[in-house]
Amino acid sequence: MTAQRGSHSSLIRMAVTVPARLLMLVALLGTLARLIPAQFSDIPYLPVVVSLTPWFGLAAALALVLGLLSRRWTTALIALLCLCAQVWWQYPFFTSSEGTNSTSSSATSSAPNTADNAARVMTFNVYKGRADAQSIVNTVRDERVEVLALQETTDDFVRSLEQAGISDYLPFSKVSSSDNHYGNGIWSATQLTSAVKDQVNSSSSYMPAGSVAFSGGAASIRFVSVHTTSPTAGTWTAWKRSLTELQQFAQTADTNTKYVFMGDFNATYDHAPFRNFLGSRFSDAARISGDGLTLTWPANRNHIPRLVSIDHIVLDRGISAGDTEVIKLPGSDHAALLSTIAIK
Repeated sequence: MTAQRGSHSSLIRMAVTVPARLLMLVALLGTLARLIPAQFSDIPYLPVVVSLTPWFGLAAALALVLGLLSRRWTTALIALLCLCAQVWWQYPFFTSSEGTNSTSSSATSSAPNTADNAARVMTFNVYKGRADAQSIVNTVRDERVEVLALQETTDDFVRSLEQAGISDYLPFSKVSSSDNHYGNGIWSATQLTSAVKDQVNSSSSYMPAGSVAFSGGAASIRFVSVHTTSPTAGTWTAWKRSLTELQQFAQTADTNTKYVFMGDFNATYDHAPFRNFLGSRFSDAARISGDGLTLTWPANRNHIPRLVSIDHIVLDRGISAGDTEVIKLPGSDHAALLSTIAIK
């Protein structure tokens, strides 16, 4: 009887060992992929693997539990090391580096105060003009958005946006297209000064920009609507190049001007080229606010949850963020990303 029980326990351990080792291997490969330097980031399919980095933490946690249950100590140790790395990378998204969400005061009152030092901002990829324009306008109204960045607009979509009443809330805009078909745009509740059709000179798309006055005109922020190349088969090098071009612009940007880049970066914080773009000057609003992972894509597949955070609000030094959230809007494969920002 004792021998039978021992044999039964051995069978259970063996049955648990296989998934434990498979999950450990997945977690290890995902963790190592995140560590690959930017110069090798265009290895085919590597950008896709790195975009899933937070999910490898779940694989590591399961591998750790199963490794302990099956007494596979090496498997458990490797899983633990991978889990520690993932916690180290993702923890900042869940704790505010500002220590407070003080930016949420006037910008989230019953009506936007365009003369203060704070603003509710929003970015949204409208999926080649397929997003529902009325839902966007309703969100702008309900969330008291003062600056809106949209990507993949079309002429017909912009007309639909006007018909839906965007000018009632954001009457000033700058929209541009590099291919006469899909474009990017900025909309603002107050005057857009020094507006240009392309701030970055990117090979990916025109990235329009304009400056918005804050604190009653005492300060201003220059907003840029960003859309980089998507990392797909045949575009790996173009994807890395579009992020490198952003980095090159950021490195030469006037330090006397405060910038906010909003849009579809087609990269997560875990991608080395995106972190290189941020450098020591810029920060991701999601990491500053500590409101968790802002998973925005894919948003149009009912059988698949949103998996990756490729839409960002990137802030210059001297700008804080709070109340960062994701809102699903109909018609797009992306969800909208909103945050409250303020000049410190």
